[in-house]
Amino acid sequence: MKYDQIIVVRAKTRLELLIERFNTIEQARFYLERVGENFNLIKKEHERFYNALNSLNKLLYQIEKYKVIDKSFLPNYIFTSNDLIIGIGQDGLIANIAKYAKGQPILGFNPNPEVYDGILLPYSNLTKKGILKFANGDFDEKKVTMAKASFSDGQELLAFNDFFIGQKTHTSSRYTIKFNEKKEQQSSSGVIVSTGIGSTGWMSSISNMVNGIGKNSTQMTFAPESRYLKFAVREPFVSKTSSADICNGSIELNNALTIDSNMLQNGVVFSDGIEKDNIEFNIGSKVSISVAEEIACLIE
Repeated sequence: MKYDQIIVVRAKTRLELLIERFNTIEQARFYLERVGENFNLIKKEHERFYNALNSLNKLLYQIEKYKVIDKSFLPNYIFTSNDLIIGIGQDGLIANIAKYAKGQPILGFNPNPEVYDGILLPYSNLTKKGILKFANGDFDEKKVTMAKASFSDGQELLAFNDFFIGQKTHTSSRYTIKFNEKKEQQSSSGVIVSTGIGSTGWMSSISNMVNGIGKNSTQMTFAPESRYLKFAVREPFVSKTSSADICNGSIELNNALTIDSNMLQNGVVFSDGIEKDNIEFNIGSKVSISVAEEIACLIE
């Protein structure tokens, strides 16, 4: 289909965030130099971002109806079926956009290929011809499975990469876990649930740890389009009141992982490593993790 409007989503640069914190660029410079950081590198990163953004603005101004929004507006922005989305920033921005895009195609633009790995940012140079091609719906796309957390109070949260369920301090998390008709009380440093595209991140570090200790062939990475999730319990502790029989598994389309919180305080569920954007998960709360119906669409 043809897309009538292009929405460019951007994130603030590290320099902009520092200026917000310290009020002026000189105060930001003073702070960084005092703690031994290289201010010039952050300034150069900022300049490269704006060079890329300005070039993109000039290109889009010539050919399409478009607007630029900050990622902070995503929770309240309503995308339509006629929107083509361009995310300009780091890989994490694409994950953030996907949770609000309602399946609209997302093009990842890398403003600084020398610094950003760009796993989700396949483009660092766009042309008028290329933009028109994308706007006409002529592109290959990768369908990415996401995860959904449904809470007993009606709240919902999506994850592009992964969920963390446990203590926000990453200390002992107490809960009752239910999976495949089995149930047990656990004490651990939290539960990770990963999508296929997120399985090369946090989940892979758990796999690396297990392989390093046990010298086995545990493999937790899987394809982004796979219509299932995987979960792993971090550092489960066995005691008189806690067990460790349900430590990992695959969450298929027809089942879910259910967790009841037994934590008096500081229990949280957050997605994609964004700890401050969490849902409280204390005693009396229940969450069910399943494959989301919504699928992210990434332009390749």
